[in-house]
Amino acid sequence: MKIYPLSYVSLLLLHSLLLSTGAASGDDSTLVYAACSNLKYDPNSPYQSNLDSLLTSFANAAALSTYSNFSSSFATPAAPIFGLYQCRSDLSLPDCASCVRSALPQLSTLCPSDTAATLQLRGCYLRYGNDSFLGRPDTSLSFKRCGPAATSDHSATMSDMALSSLASPGAAVGPFRLGVAGQVRGAAQCVGDLSPEDCGACLAHAVGQLRAECGDSESGDMYLGKCYARFWSGDGDDDFSSAHRRSLYRALWLLLSVVAASI
Repeated sequence: MKIYPLSYVSLLLLHSLLLSTGAASGDDSTLVYAACSNLKYDPNSPYQSNLDSLLTSFANAAALSTYSNFSSSFATPAAPIFGLYQCRSDLSLPDCASCVRSALPQLSTLCPSDTAATLQLRGCYLRYGNDSFLGRPDTSLSFKRCGPAATSDHSATMSDMALSSLASPGAAVGPFRLGVAGQVRGAAQCVGDLSPEDCGACLAHAVGQLRAECGDSESGDMYLGKCYARFWSGDGDDDFSSAHRRSLYRALWLLLSVVAASI
């Protein structure tokens, strides 16, 4: 396989998170990595017909949901294909659909006629293959990247705190998690076909590897087969999208209204 590279305290915490989100996220269609099987299917074969049907399903479903999985045997049951797409949970549906649409031509360009392929963009993830990988845990390494060395012990401590919040069982409900410690931000997400238990185990593994490999760095990315964890410093490349900040502001105003009504 080839790889290309609701208390007063609650109000204070939420307000701190809002202030720390910084600039809008970068281009969600930026390539993180692609992995291709190198095993080719024949052009105009039943497998290609099933794949075309699957990828069309991705494009159509992304306007309605940030995650879906499919199996396709429209042309023939003898050549089944399985696949899924997933967007970052903080993306709006239009942004999710846009990311998936931009991923599809990249997938065919980077992995032409491959029987299995994975594509990770900053905002979305696509995978297909002829083996039923759906629902199976996978903590194998897909991609890692460490930034420059941290400039101080304080920065390293903040990074560790942000990572701890991502790995905590109570960090978030669902497969997408965000963490903040000082000027360090973190994000983590599981693929939606994992159970809560398998998701927690995958994130713990990703965070552990991120600490071991990039713990002394200003930033780090760790992408495993079914989850990822990231952290970074400052206002640069981040996963705190404008849509996520808008949802936080709505939550803040709701909390303020509740507190005001109780006074």
